Amino acid sequence: MSRYRSLLAGALFVGALTVVSGSIVHGQVGPGLLDANLVPEAELAVMPGMTPAIAKALIAERPFASIVDFNTFLQGQKLTQAHIDAFYLKAFIHVNLNTGTREEILLIPGAGARMVREFGEYRPWVSWAQFDKEISKYVGQPETDRLKQYVFIPVNLNTATKEDIISIPGAGNRMVREFNEYRPWKTKEQFEKEIGKYVDAKEVARLWRFVVIQ
Repeated sequence: MSRYRSLLAGALFVGALTVVSGSIVHGQVGPGLLDANLVPEAELAVMPGMTPAIAKALIAERPFASIVDFNTFLQGQKLTQAHIDAFYLKAFIHVNLNTGTREEILLIPGAGARMVREFGEYRPWVSWAQFDKEISKYVGQPETDRLKQYVFIPVNLNTATKEDIISIPGAGNRMVREFNEYRPWKTKEQFEKEIGKYVDAKEVARLWRFVVIQ
C-alpha cells in the first residue's frame, strides 16, 4: 500500500468516527483537523517528528499565513516527509477554497492536480452543500468529507450566523458577540482596530484569514 493510501485510510477512519458520534457541522470551516496555529505547545511536542525545541520554535513563529509557510518551517526543522505527512493527519493550516493557490492545494494530502482543477473550477464556493455536490461527483462522499477537513469557506462578517462564526477555529462565543457588534464591517482596517481591542495583533491576523467582507 502506498504512503498516501495508508494515510488516507487513517483519515477516513477519523472521519467515520465523527459521523458515528452524530456531530453535525453547520459552519464554514471543515471539521476534523486541528488548526496548527492553535495547537498547545505540549500537544505539539508529541506530534509526529516533533521535539520540545521544535514545538517552542513553532509557537514563536505563529501564526503562519498559509500551509506553504508552515510546510517550509517544518522542512527547515529537518522533519522527514513521512513525519510531515503524518503531522498533516492531525493538524494543518486550512486552505481558503476561494483563494487557495495551486501550491497550497497540493499540500493537502492526496489532493493532487485534479483537486487543484476542481477547487478552482467551482469558485466562488459559498456552502458545504455546494462542495459536497460538486466534489463528490469525482471522488465520492467519503473522500469529499476527508478533503473538507483541510479547507474552509470564508465567513461573511456582515451576514455570518453564530454557527458560521463558531466554526472558525478558536473564535468562540466572544467573537460571535464582537463580530456582530461592529456590523456593518467595511474594511480590513476596521476589523484590525475593533477586534484588536480584545486580542493581540497575531490573533487578529489569524482570525482575518477566515473572514471576508461583502
